[in-house]
Amino acid sequence: MSRTVVVAGATSASGVAVATALAEAGMRVAAVGSSAERVEPVAALHPQITGYACDLADRDAVAGLADAVRADLGPVDGLIHLVGGWRGGKTLADQSDEDWDFLHRRVLTTLRNTTRAFDADLAASEAGRAAIVSAESAAAPTAGGANYAAVKAAAETWTLAMAQGYDGGRAAAVVLVVKALVDAGMRAAQPERRFPGFTDVEVLGAAAVQLFERDAAEINGRRLRLGTSLSTDHPSETGVFA
Repeated sequence: MSRTVVVAGATSASGVAVATALAEAGMRVAAVGSSAERVEPVAALHPQITGYACDLADRDAVAGLADAVRADLGPVDGLIHLVGGWRGGKTLADQSDEDWDFLHRRVLTTLRNTTRAFDADLAASEAGRAAIVSAESAAAPTAGGANYAAVKAAAETWTLAMAQGYDGGRAAAVVLVVKALVDAGMRAAQPERRFPGFTDVEVLGAAAVQLFERDAAEINGRRLRLGTSLSTDHPSETGVFA
């Protein structure tokens, strides 16, 4: 059965990988970016991808987005939230209010807005799925990354609260955990670097597809650690879920 999945933050390397993987698996993808200029190239990658421009930090705009997606693609079965960013410093005193506001708006406000807009759809779906990507640092924070870790931890808490609301049903909300993400562009820019422990965005794309194949009771409310690569060159690190 074909699903409709919203990818929030679809213009990043991770968003492109997830949107493409879902489309290639036969799902209808609503690829959401901050501007039409940025999202149009993503929509052009596959006929199953439809692009939408929206300020996800604006709740009214997100409500309009939800109406548009339902009108175009039908009820929503999945939400993959990939909106994020990084701000940090060297010490706790370096954690600026400006960085906090940036992270709070980008990570947490967009998550709250999108999940509230699509929550009823996911709960009613035969296989509703919501997922965020979080970092190991949320569970092992450092003084220099306090702003980032605190916002990520809050996003995890929000997602796990969603999961509690889905207990006993067919929907699931999960946290996908990585050390960090890496893509082909990063590797090309730093060919001498190995990026140890980083998760390739292609793994993230495969994980998004597999969420719809696993039973809700098996994954709901879980923090799922992702593997690093789909390649067979390093078998110990290969796989979608570590």
